Amino acid sequence: MHATSDSGIKIAIDRGGTFTDVWASLPGKGDVIFKLLSVDPDNYQDAPIEGIRRVLSMHLGDELPRGQPLPKEHLHSIRMGTTVATNALLERKGTRHVFLVNKGLRDLLIIGNQSRPRLFDLNIVKPDVLFDEVVEIDERITVEGFDEDVDGTTKDPEEIPGELVRGISGDMLRILEPLNEDTTRASLEKLRADGFTTLAVCLAHSYIYPYHEQRIAEIASEMGFSHISLSSAVGANMIKMVPRGSSASADAYLTPETKKYIEGFCKGFEGGNLDGLRCEFMQSDGGLIGYKGFGGLRGILSGPAGGVVGYARTSYEGKTPIVGFDMGGTSTDVSRYGGAFEHVFETTTAGVTIQSPQLDINTVAAGGGSILSWHNGLFKVGPESASAHPGPASYRKGGPLTVTDANLFLGRLLPEYFPKIFGPNEDQPLDSDIVTRKFNELTKVISADIGREMTSEEVANGFIEVANEAMCRPIRALTEARGHETAAHNLGVFGGAGGQHACEIACNLGISRVILHKYSSILSAYGMALAEVVQEAQEPSSEELIADSMSRLRNRLAALKETAAKELLAQGVSEESMTFEAYLNLRYQGTDTALMILEPESGDFKAAFLEEHLREFVFVFPDDRKILVDDIRIRGIGKSGESAKDNESLAAELGHMQFDTVDETASKETRSVFFKSIGRCDTPVYVLDNLPPGLKIEGPAMIIDKTQTIVVVPGAEARIITSHVIIDLEISATKVAASATTVDPVQLSVFGHRFMSIAEQMGRTLQRTSCSLNIKERLDFSCAVFGPDGGLVANAPHVPVHLGSMSYAVKYQHELLKGKLSPGDVLVSNHPESGGTHLPDITVITPVFESTGKEIAFYVASRGHHTDIGGLGGTSMPPNSTQLWQEGAAIRSFRLIHNGKFDEVGIVDILLSPGNYEGCNGSRRINDNLSDLKAQVAANNKGMVLIQRLMEEFGREVVQLYMNAIQANAEIAVRDYLLRTREKFGFTILQGEDYMDSGSIAKLAVNIKPDGSAVFDFTGTSCEMYGNMNAPPAITYSAIIYCLRLLIGTDIPLNQGCLAPIEVILPKGSFLNPTAGAAVCAGNTQTSQRVCDLILKTFQAAAASQGCMNCLGFFGEGGVDKDGNKLSGHAYAFGETIAGGSGAGPGWHGASGVHTHMTNTRISDPELLEKKYPVLMREFSIRKDSGGRGLFNGGDGVIRDYQCRAPLKFSVITERRVHRPYGLNGGEEGQCGANYWVTSNEDGSERWINLGPKNMVSMQPGDRCVIHTPSGGGWGAVPKTGENGVNGGTANGATTARETYPRASGSLAAYTTTQAEAA
Repeated sequence: MHATSDSGIKIAIDRGGTFTDVWASLPGKGDVIFKLLSVDPDNYQDAPIEGIRRVLSMHLGDELPRGQPLPKEHLHSIRMGTTVATNALLERKGTRHVFLVNKGLRDLLIIGNQSRPRLFDLNIVKPDVLFDEVVEIDERITVEGFDEDVDGTTKDPEEIPGELVRGISGDMLRILEPLNEDTTRASLEKLRADGFTTLAVCLAHSYIYPYHEQRIAEIASEMGFSHISLSSAVGANMIKMVPRGSSASADAYLTPETKKYIEGFCKGFEGGNLDGLRCEFMQSDGGLIGYKGFGGLRGILSGPAGGVVGYARTSYEGKTPIVGFDMGGTSTDVSRYGGAFEHVFETTTAGVTIQSPQLDINTVAAGGGSILSWHNGLFKVGPESASAHPGPASYRKGGPLTVTDANLFLGRLLPEYFPKIFGPNEDQPLDSDIVTRKFNELTKVISADIGREMTSEEVANGFIEVANEAMCRPIRALTEARGHETAAHNLGVFGGAGGQHACEIACNLGISRVILHKYSSILSAYGMALAEVVQEAQEPSSEELIADSMSRLRNRLAALKETAAKELLAQGVSEESMTFEAYLNLRYQGTDTALMILEPESGDFKAAFLEEHLREFVFVFPDDRKILVDDIRIRGIGKSGESAKDNESLAAELGHMQFDTVDETASKETRSVFFKSIGRCDTPVYVLDNLPPGLKIEGPAMIIDKTQTIVVVPGAEARIITSHVIIDLEISATKVAASATTVDPVQLSVFGHRFMSIAEQMGRTLQRTSCSLNIKERLDFSCAVFGPDGGLVANAPHVPVHLGSMSYAVKYQHELLKGKLSPGDVLVSNHPESGGTHLPDITVITPVFESTGKEIAFYVASRGHHTDIGGLGGTSMPPNSTQLWQEGAAIRSFRLIHNGKFDEVGIVDILLSPGNYEGCNGSRRINDNLSDLKAQVAANNKGMVLIQRLMEEFGREVVQLYMNAIQANAEIAVRDYLLRTREKFGFTILQGEDYMDSGSIAKLAVNIKPDGSAVFDFTGTSCEMYGNMNAPPAITYSAIIYCLRLLIGTDIPLNQGCLAPIEVILPKGSFLNPTAGAAVCAGNTQTSQRVCDLILKTFQAAAASQGCMNCLGFFGEGGVDKDGNKLSGHAYAFGETIAGGSGAGPGWHGASGVHTHMTNTRISDPELLEKKYPVLMREFSIRKDSGGRGLFNGGDGVIRDYQCRAPLKFSVITERRVHRPYGLNGGEEGQCGANYWVTSNEDGSERWINLGPKNMVSMQPGDRCVIHTPSGGGWGAVPKTGENGVNGGTANGATTARETYPRASGSLAAYTTTQAEAA
C-alpha cells in the first residue's frame, strides 16, 4: 500500500460518539482541523467520508458534490479511529455467531467470573453474552503436573504421541479425550442448516496447544463458515479460559461488522476501493494497522488510544511524567505516560472481558454530560449521563442539568463559540435561558432543604467542585497504584471539555503545571497522525528466568521478531523503518501478579524485573524465590513518517523563551464569569490564534480557539508558546478558609469524596506492599477511617462483611486503652469478643493524633484476610471446629508497635501458639503473615499522613465538623427510608424468621418508631451451635448496614450514621451473639448470608437468594524439614466460594450463577486451577430450572465438578442443603444445594456419597467433589396458563433496562472491580 503522491494530503480522523474530529495536512497550506457531527443522516451517510470530502474541497478550491466517489490521486494517507466496534458492543448490535467450547463448560461465559456488576443491587443485571448458541465439543486436554508440587512428584515425563504432548510453552499436556471430528462435523452441519456462518472457538489450554482449535477451523472453513475466531489466535493468547473465550466471542461478534464498515468506506472512493492509497486504523494498543488487517477486537478503544499517543507525542517534555485527562461530552478518560506506553492485557469493556493488549485507559466519569442532582442532602454528579440524546438541558432537547450546563451558567462556556447545531432545525446555539431557569428552581429546593439561602452561582459552582473532586479520586488511585506521587506529574489536558476544568483538577491533585496542545480538542485525531504502525507477536512460556533458559527464550523472541517483521513488510513498512521491543511477562513463583518487562539496554531482564517490582510493590522476595516467565512478546514498530517536534519545542521554549505580559488590547472582549474565590467578575476573553508565542496571561482569563474554551483561574498564569498553552499554578500550603461551625452542603459532598479518597489510597498502599495472594491479588481486605470515638467515617473499598463491623474492633480498643495510647502506637486484634468477624480477618489499628500529640483526632484501620493463622488439621477454616481455639491464633489486643519498635517476637509467638493445642498447627506462613501485617501498618501510616495533611489544610475543627456531618447525612437518609417503610406497612411491627440447616432458627422483629429510628430485635433466635456457624455481633451489624443500603436503593455514605437510628437486640448466648470460646469461622461466610436473607424477608423486599457462599477448599500434603522429616499441616491449599441463584423481586427475575449479598469473589478460571493444582474441572454449568418459579423466577444455581489427579483432602462449608430458599408473595421455593463425593465401586461403576452441608474427606486420584449450589426463590404466584406472565426476561411486557458501561476499563477498573469482588 504505497501512497499515490508522497506530497499528497495526509488525513487523520477520529470518529467519536458525538463529534468526528478531522486533522489534515495540505501541501503548501499547512494544517486544517475541524469537527462535524458523527451522525447527520439528513446531510451525509458517513462522517469520515464527509470529512475527507471537505478536506479535498479545501485543497482543490472547489466544492466536491456529496454522494459521488472521491478522487484518490491527491491523497497521501488516511488514518482513522472508529467507534464501529465500540458501538456494536455497547448497543449489542454485532454478528450472530455460535460459541464452541469443551463438553461440561457450555455456561462458562454466562457465569463468567460469577461476580455481580453492582454490589448494592437487589435486581442483579448481568451483562448479556454476545453469542446466540453454544455447542459443546468432545475434546479435553489438561496440564500434566502442577505448579504447587513442592516435592516434585510429577517429574517432566517423556512425550507419548496422542497421550502426552508438549505445548508451545514447553508445558507437558495430557490428552484426556482427542478431538472427535465426527461429532464436531455433525454439530457444524446443523449450525450451517440453521443459517449460522460465524463461529467463536475456545478449548481448554488452547493457548499452549492450539492445534485442536485450528483443526476445528479447517473443518468449519471446508463447510462454508465465513468467519471463525479462535481464542488461540485473536487476542493476547494468555492463560485464563474465560477472558480468552470471551475475546474470541467478541471478535466473532465485532470483526464482521468492522469489515462491513470498511467495505462501505472503500466504496466512497473512485473505483470502489482503496488501491494505491495508504489507509490505516488505530488499534487499542496505540499502534496503527493496515485496513485489511483491522479487526473489531483490537479496535474497541481506537479513539481514546489516539488521544494517549497525541499527548505522549506532543506534551511530554522528557522529564516530568504526565497524567492524561481527556474530558469530552460523554466520557472522561485518564491515563499516564512517563516515557513509555503502559499496556494492560485484560480489560472489561461494555461488560465483556477482553484479553488483548490495550493502552491503560480508564473511563472515570461521564464527562460534560454527567447529570447533576440533589439527593439526601448531598450534591451528586453522575454517574448517570445525559449522553448525546437528550443531552444537557442547554441542547434544547428537554435534557437534565449537567456539568456542561453548570459551566455555561457560570460563564465558562460561551454559546457563540459553540457549534450552532441545536433546536428543531439544528441551527440554534446553546440555550442559556432554560439552564438559568433550571438552576434557579434547583437552588430554591436546596435552600429550603438546608434552611439557608444559596445563590444559583454557588449551587452551579458547587456541582463543579464535586465533579472535580470525583474525577480526582480515580486519578490519585491510578498514579498511587503504580507507586507514583500524583503531584510529581504534569496534567496533559485534552478533549472538548477538558480546558474548563484543568486548573481546578490540577489544584486538587497538587499538580502545579497544566499542558494543553494547540490541537488538544482534536488530539485523538492528531495522535493518529503521529502514531506508528505496530505488529504484536506473543506466545506463552513455562520457563524459569535463569541463565540456562535465556538462550531458549532469545531464540523464541527472535522467531517472533521474524513473524512481526513479515507482517510489517506486508503493510508497506520498510525494513530500515522497523524497530522491535522485546518483553518478558515475569512473576514470582506462588504469585499471580505478573509484570510485562521491556528488555533494558543491559539485556538483564531479572534486574529490570526486580527494579520494577520494588518500585511498584515496595519490596522484593528473597533471592531463592523463583522468577517465572509466563509469556514472551515482541512489539514490532514501523516508524511514523509524520513526526511531531512538539515535545522537543516544548522543552526548549520553556527553558529559554522570554515572556511578556499580554497587552490589555489583545482581549477581544470581557465576560462575566463566576469563580469561587472572587465571585462573578469581568473576565478578559482571548482568541488563541491572535496570541503570538512569548505572552503570559494572568488569571482570571478565558482563552478560546475554534473548538474549545480554556479557563485560567485567579492566581494562575498561562504562557503561550508555539504549539502549547502552559498554565502554572501556585499550590498554596495555607489553610482553606472554611467555617468550623456551619456545614456547607458543597463542602459536605467534597469532604465525602476526600474521606473516601483517603481510605482508597490506604487500600492501594496495602495492595502494593503486601505479599500474600489473598491480599495482594484477591484484594480480600478493607481500609477505613474512623472518628475519635471509633465511629466509622469512610470505608473503602466495599467488602460487604467488613462494612460497619470494623468499627466495633476500633471501639473496643478505644475503650480498652483510653488514655494509654501514644503517637506511633499500632494495635492488632481479631477476636470475636473484640469486634472481630472470624480469626483469619486480622485488624490493624492506628490512632491519629492532632498536631500536639495529646489527643486522638481520628483512627485508621485495615483488615486483611490472612490465609494461615494456624488451626485444626492445619487450616484456619476447619469445617468441623467446635471451639474458637481450633480456628487459629486469637488476639484480643496486642500492641504491635510501641516506641517505634515492631514486636516481631511477640506476634510470631501468637501466630505459632495454636500448635500448642491437640490436633492443631501454628501458621506455616509466618513470613507472609509478617509481611502482610507490615503492609497493613504501611497502609495505616498512609491514611494517618493524609488525615494530618487534611487537618493542616482545613484545621482540625473543620475536618471533624464535616466528619460528623457526613455521619449525620447518612443517618438522615436511613431515617427517611424507615419512615417511608413504616407508612407503607401500616405502622406495624415487621417480623421474619428463617431456619438454618442445623435446625436452629433466626428470628427478627423490626419496630420502626415515629422519629425514623428502629429496633432490630433478634429475640427468639436459637442458642449458639456446637459447630462453627456462630456469628459474632459485628457480622449482624455488617448485614444490617449492607441491607439498609440495598433497601434505600441509592448512593449514601456508608458510615456509622447508618446505624445511629438503629437499636440492635442480640440475645447473649444465641448463635448471633455467642459466648467467648464458641467456634465462629463459618459465621462470617454462611450465617452472614442467612442474616441478609432474613432482613430482606422481614422487609418483604425480595425472595431468598442462595443464602450461602458455598465455601470449598482442598489441601495437599508435602514438604520436609531440614532433616528430611515430613512437615505437618498442608503444603498447599486452595479455597474458593461458588455462585448460586439470586432471589426474584417485585419487577425482576433472579440472576443465575452469581454471587449475592455478603460476598462477591471471583471464581477460579479452569486453566489457572488446573495449572496450579492437581485437579480437573469436569463441569461448570448452570442448574437449569432450579430457581423457584413465580411471576418472576428465582435465579438458577450452578454445578461445579472437581476431579482429583492426586490425593487431596476436600473441605466443604455450606448452607441451604436442607431448608430451601424461600419464595415471597406466592412465589415458589428454590432448590437446595448438595455436596457429593463421587468415587468408584469395585466394578468400576460410580458411587455417589452425599457429604452433607459441612465435611472434610480425603479423596484419591479419580475421585470427584461435585457441588450443586442453591438457587433463588420466586416472587409472585405462578401465572395460570394464558395469563400475561413472565417470558424470557420480560415481565408483564416490561423488559429489564440494559446496563450502561464505561467505554475504557483499564488497570484502575480492574483494581476496583476485584476489590468489590473480594470477601
